[in-house]
Amino acid sequence: MPTVVGMRVVVAGGHGKVARHLSRALSARGDVPVALIRSLDQVEAVASDGAEAVVLDLERCNVDDVAGVVAGADAVVFAAGAGPGSGARRKDTVDRAAAVLLADAAERAGVRRYLLVSAMGVDATPPEGTDEVFVAYLRAKAASEHDLRGRDLDWTILRPGSLTDDEPTGLVQLEAHVERGAVPRADVAAVLAALLRTPTTAGLTLELVGGVVPVDAAVAAAAEPAD
Repeated sequence: MPTVVGMRVVVAGGHGKVARHLSRALSARGDVPVALIRSLDQVEAVASDGAEAVVLDLERCNVDDVAGVVAGADAVVFAAGAGPGSGARRKDTVDRAAAVLLADAAERAGVRRYLLVSAMGVDATPPEGTDEVFVAYLRAKAASEHDLRGRDLDWTILRPGSLTDDEPTGLVQLEAHVERGAVPRADVAAVLAALLRTPTTAGLTLELVGGVVPVDAAVAAAAEPAD
């Protein structure tokens, strides 16, 4: 799968913080981000990021609706989430079902590259007493990962640590397994942008926290075959 110059990238959850950073990064380098958003009220914000806005609620549409939007794209990125204050049901309908729907649509439209923003800790048993909504969130993310791994797509799963709104450092730790930590959302977006230009990361699940390695170097190292 060759690296694509001037990529068209459909970003689910396009009004989210990571997604907006990603749209700005993609637009700045000459790519075309397409932001899937839930409301007309969000159009102006994502347009200011340089993204094309498409109002499409992934909880209320079908696979044909989504496939029609992603057709012709070079990649899709699932950066959506039910968000703070949502209950366990919406963790499932957004963090799992919407991710699955996007994958179904990508397959139908012939879009092979799929990046999933997941979370650290999804493959561990939550400690006793963990908030039930957070447990539902982890289960939904784990289910979306499991679904994606079973597909014939060029997928990459990115598991960031605790997300912050700190200024980006451009320095990260990106490996199959890392110690828990925090990472600025803007640095998560920078890693996603680099992964889109590094097709040899397909098939990898990578964890991400702040570190000391520049983003491009960290992604290049992650793409190297293991000895």
